[in-house]
Amino acid sequence: MRTRALAGVSFTLQRSEFVALIGPSGSGKSSLLNIIGLLDRPTSGRVILDGVDTSCVDGRKLTELRAHKLGFIFQFHHLLPAFSALENVMLPAWADEGFPSRTARESAQQLLAAVGLADRMHYKSTELSGGQQQRVAIARALTRRPSLVLADEPTGNLDTESADEVFALMQRFNRELGTTFLIVTHDTRIADRCARVIEMVDGRVQRDQRRPGAVAR
Repeated sequence: MRTRALAGVSFTLQRSEFVALIGPSGSGKSSLLNIIGLLDRPTSGRVILDGVDTSCVDGRKLTELRAHKLGFIFQFHHLLPAFSALENVMLPAWADEGFPSRTARESAQQLLAAVGLADRMHYKSTELSGGQQQRVAIARALTRRPSLVLADEPTGNLDTESADEVFALMQRFNRELGTTFLIVTHDTRIADRCARVIEMVDGRVQRDQRRPGAVAR
């Protein structure tokens, strides 16, 4: 028996937007994020990323687009415990280039300094707090200067203070780098501070509201 996860979902993310994706469990948020992130292919419809119709490219090109156009932030960080914060941030460039280049190292150092971890870059991820680990994950997501960052419950496991710090960092990079953010969240505090809110119910977009006056509190 086949289950339809999404039905008639259609919207455009503009460059530099800061968007919350909300909805109850089972509403299709994760399925949509996987499709936008080029991890799954839709059975119908198209995903156009920076002008590229991804339905028309092969697996190798999809991997290339995913590596260079997209960044990912997850609820559970997915940092390698045996690696330092610096090495974790270098991983995308390391995997792409095949070796830890000087340029990749310098870029990772700059990003870790930008997220306030200049003095923790040689610590293993297991030696960092949850909020610090999520800062490393944000730095890693921005390593390739992606056009779009997909954040899946990035503050879900954090206390209120750490969540506010992580949210402020994402807003800062959105503002300074012009990176588009799409943030899946159940936290109404986070959603209320995003400039646009897309709400999904039963695999459909029920509400798509721009809130240009939304600011961090």
